[in-house]
Amino acid sequence: MRILLQEKETGLYLKDVGSWTPQPMAAMDFLSSTKAIDFCVTNRISGVQLVLKFEEQLHDIVLPMVTDRRYHSPQSGKEV
Repeated sequence: MRILLQEKETGLYLKDVGSWTPQPMAAMDFLSSTKAIDFCVTNRISGVQLVLKFEEQLHDIVLPMVTDRRYHSPQSGKEV
């Protein structure tokens, strides 16, 4: 399974910060959905959804993401 970020408006997949591709195989693959979400928070990426792509390619699972501009840092206990 591959965990990808897809821009909602265009359907393009994240290749790197500021770089998007129509090809899911060329997109950045995350180790977990949590890492993908953290990547979005760190890089202030919004308007995306998580796409879980399976090798069989019969079905993808698309998970919408709601982003809140506030982020609670577990390390500091403060909102950033």
